[in-house]
Amino acid sequence: MFYVSMFFQYLSQYLKTRLQYRADLFVEFFSDLLSQAINLVFILVVFGHTNLLHGWNRDEIIFIYGFFLVPYAVFSAFFNIWDFNERYIVKGELDRILTRPIHSLFQIILERLELESLFGAITGLAVMFYAGSRLGIELHWYDPFLFIVFVIGGALVYGGVFIMLACISFWADARTSLMPMMYNISNYGRYPVNIYNKIIRFVLTWILPFAFVGVYPAAFFLGKNEWYWYSFITPVIGILFFVFSVLLWNQGVKKYRGAGN
Repeated sequence: MFYVSMFFQYLSQYLKTRLQYRADLFVEFFSDLLSQAINLVFILVVFGHTNLLHGWNRDEIIFIYGFFLVPYAVFSAFFNIWDFNERYIVKGELDRILTRPIHSLFQIILERLELESLFGAITGLAVMFYAGSRLGIELHWYDPFLFIVFVIGGALVYGGVFIMLACISFWADARTSLMPMMYNISNYGRYPVNIYNKIIRFVLTWILPFAFVGVYPAAFFLGKNEWYWYSFITPVIGILFFVFSVLLWNQGVKKYRGAGN
C-alpha cells in the first residue's frame, strides 16, 4: 500500500507539471504521431513493390506494427530511462535517490513518467482495427484478456532489457551509452522474425527478445499456428527478463560509490 500511495502522489505531481505546459504536451503528441505515421508509410512503400514478404501480406505486417505500438507505448510511459547514465550516474543524482526509504528503481521510474506516450497505444489499436477488419479477424471472448497479458509481457521485455542496459552504468560510468544502438535494434521486433537470417532470429527471440513485443503475440491473433507456442510464453519471457533486471539493478546499487567531486 505504501508503494501504491507513492505512485499516486508522483502521478499527481506529474499531471500538475505537464498540464502547466499544454502546448509542449501537444507538440510531443504530434511528433510521436508523425513518427508512427512515417513507419507505417515505410511498410506501405515496401508493399508497393511486392505482394508478400516471406509469406506475410501487407495487412498482416500492418497488424503486427499496430500491436507493437501498444506495449511500446506502455514501456515509453513507465520506463523512460534513456538518460539514466548521464543524469543519475555522471551528474550524481542517484545520491539523492538513495537517501530515501523507497526502492531506487521505483523512484526513478516514477520521476521519469511520460504518460503522454500512452497515446501511442490508441494509435496502435486503431492500426490493428484497420488491418484486422481487412483481414477478417474474428475476436473471441477471451481475446481481450490475452491481449492485455501479451501487452504487459511485451512491455516487461522492453523494460527488462533497457534496465539491464542502465545497470551497466554502475560498473562503467562513461558518458557513452548503448541505449541509442539498442533502440535501433529493438525496431526489428516490429517485423516478422522469419524475414531475417537464423542468427538474427535467434538473437531477437532469446538474447534480446524484442520479437515477443510485436510479432509473436500478434501472430496469435493472426491465426499463425506455428507461432502459438511463442505467443503464450510472451508473459513468461517478460517476467523473467524484468525480474533478472531488477536483481541486476540491486547488485549494481551495491557497487555504486557516489559521483565523487
